Amino acid sequence: METSAKVLTWIAVGVPVILFMELWSAVLHGRVWHRALWFLHASHHAPQGKWERNDILSVTHAPIAMALIVWGCIGEPGLAREIGYGVGVGMTIFGLAYIVVHDGLIHGRLPVGFLSRFRYLRLVRNAHLVHHRKGEAPYGLFSGPWVVRRMSRERER
Repeated sequence: METSAKVLTWIAVGVPVILFMELWSAVLHGRVWHRALWFLHASHHAPQGKWERNDILSVTHAPIAMALIVWGCIGEPGLAREIGYGVGVGMTIFGLAYIVVHDGLIHGRLPVGFLSRFRYLRLVRNAHLVHHRKGEAPYGLFSGPWVVRRMSRERER
C-alpha cells in the first residue's frame, strides 16, 4: 500500500474514531461510571488531592490504543493493519485532548489555562461544571455545550 493511501486510510478511520470516542465516553460516564463504577468515579466529584481513584478509569483505553498503534507499526502489511493504526491514533488523539481539556483546563491539573481564551473551550468547561454541580448530564465532555443548551431549551418549554 502506498504511503499516501496509508495516510488517507488513517485519516478516514481516525477522524470518525475521535467522534465515536466522545459518544463512547459519554455513555460510559453516564451509564457505567455513575452507576456500577461509582466507587471509583466518586473520587472525582469530591477530589481529595493530586491523584484520584477515578484516574484509573482515565487510562483504561490507553493499552488498547497503544496495542493498535504498535500493530500498525510492526504487523503484517495490509488494509486491516492500517485501519487498526488509524483506530489507535484516533483513540490517542481523543485521549490527549480529553486529558488536556478535562484535567488541565477544567480541573487545573495541567498548566493550560491559556486555553480558556477559546470560547468553545470555555463552554466545554462550563458544561462540565454543570455536571459536577448536579451530578447528571452532560456526561460527554466536548458535546457538553450542546447538551446544556438542549436541556435549557427543554426547561423553558
